[in-house]
Amino acid sequence: MKTYFRLLSFAKPIEKFALPYALATILAIICNTFLFTLLGPLLETLFSSKGAASQTIMEKASALDFIGNLNRYIGNLITTYGKVYTLKFVCGLIVVAVFLANLFRYLSQRYMEDLRVHTLLNLRRTVFNNIMDLHAGYFSNERKGDIMSKVASDVQIVQFSVTNTLQVVFKEPIQLLFYIAVLLSISVKLTLFSLLVIPISGFIISKIVKRLKQQAMQAHESFAKMIGFLDESLGAIKIIKAFNASDRIKEKFNEENIYYSNLTRKMVRRQQLASPVSQTLGVLVVVCIVLYGGTMILNNQSELTPAKFLVYIATFSQVMQPIKAIADSFTGIHSGITAGMRVLELIDTKAEMTEKSDAVAIPEFKDSIRFENVHFSYGEKPVLQGINLTIKKGQTVALVGSSGGGKSTLVDLIPRFYDPQKGSIYMDGHDLKDITLNSLRAQLGTVNQQSILFNDTIANNIAFSRPDASREEIIEAARIANADDFILHTENGYDTNIGDGGNKLSGGQKQRLCIARAVLANPPVMLLDEATSALDTESERLVQDALFRLMENRTSVVIAHRLSTIQNADLIVVIDKGKIVETGTHQELIRLRGVYNKLIDMQTFSEE
Repeated sequence: MKTYFRLLSFAKPIEKFALPYALATILAIICNTFLFTLLGPLLETLFSSKGAASQTIMEKASALDFIGNLNRYIGNLITTYGKVYTLKFVCGLIVVAVFLANLFRYLSQRYMEDLRVHTLLNLRRTVFNNIMDLHAGYFSNERKGDIMSKVASDVQIVQFSVTNTLQVVFKEPIQLLFYIAVLLSISVKLTLFSLLVIPISGFIISKIVKRLKQQAMQAHESFAKMIGFLDESLGAIKIIKAFNASDRIKEKFNEENIYYSNLTRKMVRRQQLASPVSQTLGVLVVVCIVLYGGTMILNNQSELTPAKFLVYIATFSQVMQPIKAIADSFTGIHSGITAGMRVLELIDTKAEMTEKSDAVAIPEFKDSIRFENVHFSYGEKPVLQGINLTIKKGQTVALVGSSGGGKSTLVDLIPRFYDPQKGSIYMDGHDLKDITLNSLRAQLGTVNQQSILFNDTIANNIAFSRPDASREEIIEAARIANADDFILHTENGYDTNIGDGGNKLSGGQKQRLCIARAVLANPPVMLLDEATSALDTESERLVQDALFRLMENRTSVVIAHRLSTIQNADLIVVIDKGKIVETGTHQELIRLRGVYNKLIDMQTFSEE
């Protein structure tokens, strides 16, 4: 229940929808119940003695006997106006009751749908916002498909099951109480006998749904695997085809698909079993009521009249509908709560590096970035140990070293994608933890080895760093990045859509768009991570030229593998096994004949 009420909190402000829903539902229930009570007067009108009301219909009724009093009123109409007039009157009441019952039912469903959509909106927004705020390391350990499943599938299940249960919890018990009140007004003895079906049905249905929660959990996990597998397969489609692995991939997906389908089939069968069981029990009870009540009437042992008895049976047949709805809601709430627990787990996952309440905003980078005794590890694996480094404003600092040495991790610490476990990093004398994230990242621009672009136009991809930029500013940034020429040769120029991840462009073209994006942002500090490592010679020349323009008059931290970049650096930092082992200019390190010199000799860096 704690999980349920936590999920229900996403419906706030719930009173905006719940109050009109409650009013419309109650009015619909009243009209619907009144419709069944009109069955008795209709029968009495049709089958009472000609021209006058029967003796039974005119008998005095207690104040609580609603049907008896209604029959007495109809009897007075028959006596006063005749049966034809009374029949018209009763038929008119039926039409009005049906119209009002359906009108109010429509309104109640409309308000509930508004609540359902409102809940889904809040829940999905909260989940997505928290995903965007999670620290970068979270996505290294989680399957993308599992996250996508929670946002797409689980949220939908939660939204439906929670709001549907809310609807059932309010509407069906009230409808059930109204029906029972009618039944009690007809015959207390017969009603007590007939209501034995409720605990019996509840016990049997509880046995049916016992394993639903466990199966629902397994089904959600299996679905997440399929989504993740689909995402991976689409991203690696060229590799799959190149290694003739299509059949293996198909078989792997099919195995998971079969497992998920079998689980779903079992769950649906178990859920569907509750309905026929409750209906069967209902029919059995109705048969018992007919035998029991009919015997009482035939032996003159009851105050029941045939007309009242028919109203009783018709009303009791409707009692099973709210009971069935309540039973079905219990079968569905298990899957909803299970999905809800998965969604809440994602919502409760620790957000990105939190800001202190007194964090300051840095308007402009002015002096230096300083690492003091910085240690960092992924789990138990140490990546950086005792890093001490000062990057002064205007410097180009090149980070070099063998793969896996910790260069990328060191760069990722500057925008606080991660926080060091020990030591501190300072910008202009402020600990990064004391700076607001927005103002910190406003000082930084990034160009990665992997070109990250969006399925949008060229202009919008460049303007991603500055959405308010004019077309002239976008074009100028593209010229600086050596991208304007190829852009003008595309189908629609700057309005050309580049496809998913920029798949309509070459590697060099994508990288130049990323550089243009960074140029447009015009940050004082640039972080460059091997931006030319995967390019052909011609593309590399264009991109390298764009990078030199980008680094002009600004502070740059470059993870480099090209000798030309390193030679021009103001400071070269050699990192080996998570430690800084050498620092200096290119010539100073060559004369030192240490690790840097060995890297050159091993041709880790290539001459242009």
